[in-house]
This record gives sequence, C-alpha cells and structure tokens, in this order.
Amino acid sequence: MTAPTNAALQREIADNLTAVSQRIDAAARLAGRTAADVTLIAVSKQQPEARIAAAVAAGQRVFGENRVQEAQAHWQALRRPGDGLELHLIGPLQTNKVGDAVALFDVIQTLDRPKLARRLADEFARIGATRRCFIEVNTGEEPQKAGVTPTEADGFIAECRALDLPLAGLMCIPPQDEEASPHFALLRMIAERNGLSGLSMGMSADYEAAVELGATHVRVGTAIFGSRQARSRDGSA
Repeated sequence: MTAPTNAALQREIADNLTAVSQRIDAAARLAGRTAADVTLIAVSKQQPEARIAAAVAAGQRVFGENRVQEAQAHWQALRRPGDGLELHLIGPLQTNKVGDAVALFDVIQTLDRPKLARRLADEFARIGATRRCFIEVNTGEEPQKAGVTPTEADGFIAECRALDLPLAGLMCIPPQDEEASPHFALLRMIAERNGLSGLSMGMSADYEAAVELGATHVRVGTAIFGSRQARSRDGSA
C-alpha cells in the first residue's frame, strides 16, 4: 500500500479530530454540558512522527504517551518553546524514571502507590515546581493492572494530599470485557466524595459514554491516528 502524502495525511488526521470533537460535543450536550468541559487527549504512543506532526498541524495541543523513553524520542523533535503543547503521561511510571517524567510531562495521570507519591513530592521539592497529578483507580480490581482499588482510594488520596501533591482528579481504565459505564460512574462517585473535579476516563470505544458520565479528559488514540502495530489496553485505545 502506498504511503499517504503529507497533505493527504494531514487531511486524514484533521478529519478524524473533527469527527471525534463533534461526537464529544454531541455527548456533552446530551448530558447538559458543553464540549469546553472536556479535554481531548490525543494518544500518540507507538505512532509515527509524521502522524503526530499532522495532529499538531491540525491544531491539536494535548497529547498522551505511555512510556517516558518513547515520549522523549517523539517530542524532542516536535516540541518547541511557546507552542502551547501539553503532554500527559498515561502509562505506568517507575520511580527511577520520575525525574525524566517530570522534566518532560505537564501532567502525570498514573499516580498509583505511596512510594511513587513520595518520589514525586521529593522531585517537585527539588526542582521548585509541580505537575498536575491524577490518581489511577483500578475500578475492576484486576490483578494485572496498576492503580489503587476503590476501597483504597480515599486513604491514598489523603496520603497524597498530606504530601501536598497537586491532585487534579482520578483516572481509570475499565476492564476490556466489561461495560465501561459502571466503572465511569464509580470513578465519579469516588472523586465527588473526595472533592476532586478531574475525571480522566474514556477511550476510542467508549469516550462518548464517559463524557455523558462526567469525564473532563478523554484519551483517544485509534479514532484519531488509526490502528497501531502493537495494541494494548494500558492507558488508551
């Protein structure tokens, strides 16, 4: 198959972004909200640089990446001072990568354990700056996934607040073989009782349901960029 020209690729990505934005707007209206209430995170993990650059050219400014090293490779060439781009880490963060992650990302969405919370607090103190953080909640209590369980969430939120971490909200990845909406509703309930407004939930297959249930951030990859060579449900799809 012949690779698309730059112009064709830019049209394709721009059209996909428009379609996703229109669906977010429609879902928000159904819930009595506006599209301005929802931040679209274009998930660029495992995508060629040309497709990411096409999204930037189309006006997309918020992106999500799963791995620190891959993100460094993508964004060292694409990011420029004053370009208004915002990067979210949506994949697991090892404590030995905290320094690199804080240097690159504007938002850490996968805060999921006390050791990581302490390491982030130490790094913020060291550099004299912070990054917004979302706590990842394992709403399905799946043993192979990261995130605090729903019963652990209140206590962990309190721990993070005691460390003065800037908590923006909660994030979840529902089990792949279950209806997502009950997990979104559970995440919203945990956030509300803890006074947190941010809800990062919803991916390509279910972001409209997430918006209807209060998502403030949706993580969309495939619907914008097309299929990746390697697929995994570890932050977005």
